[in-house]
Amino acid sequence: MRIQNCWFCGSRIYPGHGTAFVRNDSKVFRFCRSKCHKNFKMKRNPRKVAWTKAFRRARGKEMTVDTTLELEKKRNRPIKYDRELMGSTVRAMKRIQQIRQARADAHFDERMKVKKVMETDAALLELERDRHLVEPDFVRMMRAREAKKLEEPEEMATETTESAAADASVDRALLSEKTSTAEKTQELKKKTRKQVKTPQRRQKKKAAEGSMDIST
Repeated sequence: MRIQNCWFCGSRIYPGHGTAFVRNDSKVFRFCRSKCHKNFKMKRNPRKVAWTKAFRRARGKEMTVDTTLELEKKRNRPIKYDRELMGSTVRAMKRIQQIRQARADAHFDERMKVKKVMETDAALLELERDRHLVEPDFVRMMRAREAKKLEEPEEMATETTESAAADASVDRALLSEKTSTAEKTQELKKKTRKQVKTPQRRQKKKAAEGSMDIST
């Protein structure tokens, strides 16, 4: 039993199924269904149609380089019938199919690792954005309280810095007042000293003048 492949989508065509189109240059194109045949007549490229195997292979979604794929190649070599050889080839085909399936699953898992990370990141972003729709009321209240507790030390720190700045300004004002009062007191002392010295000098001058008159 020979199983053909669809020229457009790459799916399998079993005996008695599908259609065949023979071109003028005697090249045969086999299609699994009328959908593939219509797309072929519309001259569409299978690599640009998303549901074909050529599209998936071109974008790394399916295996393209593997030793198990080489066994599907046609070999137009006449071989003498051998019952033992036929039995061994059938067993080998089954084993090769299992190996190919295992490698395809491994390829799929490796390809889905990145997708899983992307999906989890998108889900976390959506959950963070729409958390208010999922969370109950008491959880929201607890979060609000925690946010207030975190804001209180910052407010205290700002208040302490403001009070320290105010105390510093008050200290500066007091120092300036003290210096001004000290200068004023020194000026007053100087004035009083001058006022006290002037009458004493006058008395001394008068006494000296009186002594001069007596001597004369």
